[in-house]
Amino acid sequence: MAEVVYMPKLSDTMTEGVVAAWTKNVGDAVKSGEVLAEIETDKATMEFESFYDGVLLHIGVETGKAAPVNSVLAIIGEAGEDISGILANAGAPEPTSTPAAAPTPAPTPAPTPAPVSTPVPSPAPVAAPVAAPVAVANHSDRVFASPLAKKMAAERGIDIHAVGGTGENGRIVKRDVDHYVPYTPAANTPVYTAAPAGTVSFTDEPISQMRKTIARRLAESKFTAPHFYLTLDIDMDAAIATRKGLNSIDGVKVSFNDMVIKAVAMALRKHPAVNSAWMGDFIRRNDHVNIGVAVAVEDGLLVPVVRFADGKGLTQISAEVRDYAQKAKDKKLQPSDWEGNTFTISNLGMFGIESFTAIVNPPDACILAIGGIKEVPVVKNGQVVPGNVMKVTLSCDHRVVDGASGAAFLQTFKTYMEQPAAMLL
Repeated sequence: MAEVVYMPKLSDTMTEGVVAAWTKNVGDAVKSGEVLAEIETDKATMEFESFYDGVLLHIGVETGKAAPVNSVLAIIGEAGEDISGILANAGAPEPTSTPAAAPTPAPTPAPTPAPVSTPVPSPAPVAAPVAAPVAVANHSDRVFASPLAKKMAAERGIDIHAVGGTGENGRIVKRDVDHYVPYTPAANTPVYTAAPAGTVSFTDEPISQMRKTIARRLAESKFTAPHFYLTLDIDMDAAIATRKGLNSIDGVKVSFNDMVIKAVAMALRKHPAVNSAWMGDFIRRNDHVNIGVAVAVEDGLLVPVVRFADGKGLTQISAEVRDYAQKAKDKKLQPSDWEGNTFTISNLGMFGIESFTAIVNPPDACILAIGGIKEVPVVKNGQVVPGNVMKVTLSCDHRVVDGASGAAFLQTFKTYMEQPAAMLL
C-alpha cells in the first residue's frame, strides 16, 4: 500500500521547506533510513530520510521549490501501484504522463543547471584559490565531499577530485558540482571570461530560508531591543598556560572557546539577571544555564546549545562542541540541538578578528562577542612586558539588563579567565 510522505516540520519556527535536492528519482527503489531529499528549512539544510520501503512513485515538490509543512512531499509504494486516488484526496496534481519515464533523463537536478550555472563567473574566482589546496592536496584517494555532491559528480561524469570545495573546511558540496567547469588545455582562451572593463555586471542570488530567518530575527532584535555594549580586555597568559597543561594530558583537547563557555556558564550562576529573557510583558529569569555557541554553516549561522554548561567539565564541553561542529558540517543537527539557549557566545577570534559587536539572539538578553588573542605590550608590576590580551564585548538588551549588571557579569567572567584554576574547583 502506498504511503504519503509529508513535508516535515524540522524546526520549531518552520512553516515551509525548500527541496534543495532529491537523491531519488521517480521509479527508484527506496529503503527505510535512506536519504530521500535535502530540505532547506529556516535553520539549516538537512537530509531527510525515508520512513518506508518501496518505490518512489511521485514527487510532490520540485527541486528548488517551496512547500508548506504537512503538504505532500512524495509518495512511496509498490511499483506500478495506482496512486491517483491518493493524489486526488491529498489535493496534489496527478502525474501528467507515465511516471516511469522520469528516471530516464538523469536526476531531478538536471533541469536546473541553466539558472544555477549562469552566475558561474562570480563564485569561480573565489572558490578556486581557497578550495584547490584543501580538497586535493595530500588526499588523492579520499575526497572531502557531501554524499549528494559525490552522487551528482558520478552521474555527470565529473572527476570529483578536480572539483574545488567551497563548503566549510573545503568540503565539496552540491553548488560546487553545479558550478564546475572542466579545464580544456586545447583551448587558448580561459574558462572564465570577465566582463569588459567599464561594463556593469552583477549576479542575483536567491535568498535561502535560513538567510531569510536570520534577516528577520536579527532585524527585529536590532530595531526592537535597545542594545548597549560593554567591552573589556582580558589577560590570557594564565589561560594559555592552563590550556597547554591540560592538553599535555593524553586524550584531552581543550580549546580557548571551551574555556570561554565554562567561564561564561559559571559567571551566569552568579549573575542571574544576565541569564534572562524578554518575554514581552514579563522577564524570565532562567535557573538553568544553556549556552548557545554560534557555528558558521554554508548558508548562514546555527546556534547549537551546550545544556547545563555550568555543571559540566571542560573536557565534556569540548566533546559536545566538537560533536556539534561535525553535525553541522554533515547536516545532521536536529531542532533539539539548537533550541533552548539562555545566553549566546559568538567567537570570531579564530578568523583573526580583534573585536566586534554581536546582535542579541532573541529571546536571550545578552550575547558575548569573543575576539582573537593578541600579543601586546602590557604593564605588570610597574614594568612594560609582552602580554596576551583577548578583547570581549557584551551586547545587552537594556529592557532586561542594566549597565551595572552587565559590567559585574563581565568582571566575574574576567576573573575566571584570568584565574582559570578557579573553574576547576
